[in-house]
Amino acid sequence: MTNFDKNIRNFWNSAENPEIRQKNSKHQSREVLAGTLLLLIVLPESLIYSGNIEIALLLYVGTLVALSLITVFVKEQEIRNICQVFLLLPILRLMNFSVPFFPESPLLFFVFVYSPILIPLTIVVIRQQFTHEQLGLNFKKIGYYLPISILIGFVLGYGEFLLIQTTPLFPDLSLINILKLTVVMILFVGATEELLFRSILQTRLEEIFGTRSGLVLSSLVFGFMNSGYGTPYEILYASFAGFIIGYLFYKTRSLPFIALTHGFISVFSFGILPLMGYGSGIF
Repeated sequence: MTNFDKNIRNFWNSAENPEIRQKNSKHQSREVLAGTLLLLIVLPESLIYSGNIEIALLLYVGTLVALSLITVFVKEQEIRNICQVFLLLPILRLMNFSVPFFPESPLLFFVFVYSPILIPLTIVVIRQQFTHEQLGLNFKKIGYYLPISILIGFVLGYGEFLLIQTTPLFPDLSLINILKLTVVMILFVGATEELLFRSILQTRLEEIFGTRSGLVLSSLVFGFMNSGYGTPYEILYASFAGFIIGYLFYKTRSLPFIALTHGFISVFSFGILPLMGYGSGIF
C-alpha cells in the first residue's frame, strides 16, 4: 500500500470515527488558541520597539486580565494550562517596566524583577504537575556542562557584543564585580528565564505544535522579549541564541546547563567584553 493510500484510509477512518474526529478538533483548537496567544505577545513587543510603550503595556494588561479570567472560569483543563503558561509572559514584561532602575547598582534591577516571577512560575509548575524531566531538573554531568556553557556563553556573548555594542553593568573588571554579575545572571536571570521559556513554554508548545515548531516558536518569543535595544538585528540574534539554547535543552533536558549558558552569555556581553573592548582597545 502506498503512502497516498494510507493517508486516504486514515482520512476516512477519522471521518467515520467520532472519537478521532473529536480528538483532532481539540488538537486544532489548542493550536488556534496557542497561535492567537503568541500573536498577543508579539504585537505589544513590536509596539514597544516602535516606541508605543503605553499602548503596548495596555495590551499586556488586557491580555493579563483576560487570561486570568479564562484560567478561573473555563473548565477545560488543557485550555487553562495553555493560558496559565502564556500568563507568565505579560507578568514578566509588566514587572520589567514597573520596577525602578537602580543607577548606582543596576544589578538590583534584575534581582527585583526576576525574584517575584518565581512565585507564578512555581504555581504553574505545581498546578500543571510538570515532571522533573520536563523541567530539566537534572544536575547530572554538570561538571562536564560547566566548561561547555562558558564556551558557548563566550561565543554567543561575543556575537551580541559585536552586533549591538552592549554597555557594561559595572564600572570595572574587579573580581567582586564579576562574581556579583555571574551570580545575578545565572541564579536570577538565567535560571528564571530558562525555566519560563524552555522548561514551561517550549515544553507546552512542543506538545501542541510538535518538537520543531515548538522549538522555533519559543525561540521567537524569547527573541522578541530579550531584545532590550529594540533593533531588528538584535531580535533576530536573540531568537537565534534562543534557538541554540532551546536545542541544547531539547538534547540534554538539563535546566542547570542552559541556565549556566544563558547566564554566561550575559556575563560576557554585559560585563567582561565591553569593558575589555572599551578599556584596552582589543576590539
